[in-house]
Amino acid sequence: MKLKKGFYTHQAGNAQVMVGVAGTGFSGIFRSNETAAFIVDQLKNETTEDEIVKAILAEYDATEDQARRDVRMVLGKLREISALEE
Repeated sequence: MKLKKGFYTHQAGNAQVMVGVAGTGFSGIFRSNETAAFIVDQLKNETTEDEIVKAILAEYDATEDQARRDVRMVLGKLREISALEE
């Protein structure tokens, strides 16, 4: 899976914002905290849920359960706005 073409991110202070251009079906702003931004950045290249969890564990002091919950939550929100190519 990966982020669909037409979704672009920008770092704004401690937050990341993502917008979709015309044709994506999403008209709004998706704001991410540091962890969600890390997950979105992982999705800029083809990856899997397990690979994202491993990347979080390598980067942050988190348990695998916490990391997996965070990944699933962010993936769920991205699916809601049709931002994932699966």
